[in-house]
Amino acid sequence: VQLQASGGGLVQAGGSLRLSCAASGRTFSSYYMGWFRQAPGKEREFVATISWSGGSTYYSDSVKGRFTISRDNAKNTVYLQMNSLKPEDTAVYYCAAVRSYGPPGSNWRTYPYWGQGTLVTVSS
Repeated sequence: VQLQASGGGLVQAGGSLRLSCAASGRTFSSYYMGWFRQAPGKEREFVATISWSGGSTYYSDSVKGRFTISRDNAKNTVYLQMNSLKPEDTAVYYCAAVRSYGPPGSNWRTYPYWGQGTLVTVSS
């Protein structure tokens, strides 16, 4: 599967952005999809993941209650709605995919397929 992330940009603290990740291929619905982020000088960190149907979602504690992951299997697209953004959310955001029978967890090394990343900058 090939992934293409978009939607990043510059936003003030407290604002919102919605990231999109478009996937190629006819088997999109068989993949768990995740969002990760990497700030300068820091390791890539887990943000959220969503099951094949969208019925199960998982979030890092740092974004829980502010971010929402969703997917539209008819459009082969996964989204990350980010509200109440903080300067510490500034990072390059990546979407990722993995075929898994259960929740793949928060380790980025579990995911074999990655998009190119989209930069989110939150100003204070």
